Amino acid sequence: MTDTLVPRGCPAARQAEGAYFRKGCNPFAETGRSKLQNQRAALNQQILKNVRMRTGVENLLRATTNNKVREQALLELSFVNSHLQILKEELEGLNISVEVYQNTQETFSIPLIALGLKETKEVDFAIPLKDFILEHYSEDSSDYEDEIADLMDLREACRTPSRDESGIEMLMSYFIQLSFLENRFFPPTRQMGILFTWYDCFTGVPVCQKNFFLEKASILFNIGALYTQIGTRCNRETRLGLENAVDAFQRAAGILNYLKETFTHTPSYDMSPAMLSVLVKMMLAQAQECVFEKIILPGIRNEFFTLVKMAQEVAKVGEVYMLVNTAMNQTPVKEKIPYTWSNLAKIKSDHYKALAHYFVATLLSDHQLNPSDDEDKQEKAWSQLHDYMPEGLTSLTILRDKVQRKQLGKAHLRKAIVYHEEALRVCGLCKKLRDIDILQEILSVAHKRSLSKYAQHEEEDDFLSLTEASTVVPKTEHKVDMIVPQFSAVKVKDFFEKLGPLPVFSAKQRWTVPRTINFHCQEGELGFALKGGPPVQVHGLDPDCSAAHKSATYSVGMQKTYSMICLTMEEDKITKTKKATPKLPFLSWGAKNREKAASTLCLPSAVAGISQPKKKFSSRLTVLNTENELY
Repeated sequence: MTDTLVPRGCPAARQAEGAYFRKGCNPFAETGRSKLQNQRAALNQQILKNVRMRTGVENLLRATTNNKVREQALLELSFVNSHLQILKEELEGLNISVEVYQNTQETFSIPLIALGLKETKEVDFAIPLKDFILEHYSEDSSDYEDEIADLMDLREACRTPSRDESGIEMLMSYFIQLSFLENRFFPPTRQMGILFTWYDCFTGVPVCQKNFFLEKASILFNIGALYTQIGTRCNRETRLGLENAVDAFQRAAGILNYLKETFTHTPSYDMSPAMLSVLVKMMLAQAQECVFEKIILPGIRNEFFTLVKMAQEVAKVGEVYMLVNTAMNQTPVKEKIPYTWSNLAKIKSDHYKALAHYFVATLLSDHQLNPSDDEDKQEKAWSQLHDYMPEGLTSLTILRDKVQRKQLGKAHLRKAIVYHEEALRVCGLCKKLRDIDILQEILSVAHKRSLSKYAQHEEEDDFLSLTEASTVVPKTEHKVDMIVPQFSAVKVKDFFEKLGPLPVFSAKQRWTVPRTINFHCQEGELGFALKGGPPVQVHGLDPDCSAAHKSATYSVGMQKTYSMICLTMEEDKITKTKKATPKLPFLSWGAKNREKAASTLCLPSAVAGISQPKKKFSSRLTVLNTENELY
């Protein structure tokens, strides 16, 4: 895997400015994740081929009336559909390969689920962007070849990001560059003709559209997916590793939720609101699971109040996974999401509910109410642990009566054993989960521990006991929530910044071809000031100076073309015989004029005049006695 800073073959001046970007991982590296992603790409290509074949056969069926041709077409359609189903099952097998994304060190932890990256095809920005630069900005497009190459290299690197913070930063950098690109080159009134192709993460079906929002949404999805892979990679045997995992899953949930709320009509089903809602729930559930693992990492003291707290914390994990499993089994998500994912959510829900009942049984069987104990405090803690009490019993009665404590403790053990057995049963029904040894071992150890505990208190008359264990009320002191993405924290330099300030030089504005204006300075004054650059902006224009009259003259007779000087004068009702006080910026036109989409803005990059003492301005051209262009 390579993760290096590689310079482009650009001028030394650009190198001095830090014009570098990160490369992605080597797609041919022999890592488990690379192999999995390569297999996904190959399957996507096969699915695309079969989808096209199916479309052709369906078109033939609609067009033909020949019975023999229809029979052959129906037979071919049946074959293609069968092959597509096999390919989608293979893709699902890749999606449920959870062990590939786990930490490589030996850990005794239940596997977590990571999302695979969406695959895409190469995109050639060169011709459309060059044409637009020449047509819209009237600049030599060959001057921007390096910038276009940098953009395409960055996109290519984003196809194989490294599984760490540098990979996240690279994807976010490209996403921000897309926002710059959208403002500069994608007018709201027409398509740019750039075709984007992205494959559905779950079905492998390609989506091909000349839709810039498809590109932005897919990059956001991959940022969320990469966060999930970072989370599953963390070492969950250390406190720092668990904290990093919690943070990664919270950020993944935040990105996916942002995608759901920002791009509400994505054509790809893996980015539909229903699917994204399920994925957000799943990421938050995994974050809650890691929070519980961090709490128990130092060990659990066999003490009354500690066991009460642990029972409610682990019950919370079981509850959130139950909600995830319910959401995964709702239509239409159920048809698309990997079957193994819903099974794993069900297993985790049962497993953690069983642990909650085991903790309650332990505090009942191993602890008695002593005279030195705070009776009121224990009663309050116990009453908050259950949603109801067995008929005829109160919290204080249970705590004081050794026989009742014993009977209720055994009832909780029986319920724990039932949940453990259900988790093992569901795991045994799924071949992929059955092959994950660590999962089988964890479930079996927990089940045997509950059986052993129950055997210690087993008596011959247990079948006469009718006591039923109530549900453990879930409660957590460490509730997790999604982390909203902060794109502003990533500092990105606009590749095309030399076109001009983005608020002005954008695709929404229309521009005239550059032209030259000659004028003479009066009384040694230019009548305006230059600001920024390049290209510079004119500020504080005197409406009585020769530059104002000259620029106004050029606007006469130009249909749907507005002079910024004339607009400024019109708004402030300034006559030619009266100077403006104070002098307003050249670009300060009103909201009424912003609505004129057909306006053509004329911004000077430099000005020519009579030979005067040289004055330095912040622009590309500082010599004032030569003819220069006005934009």
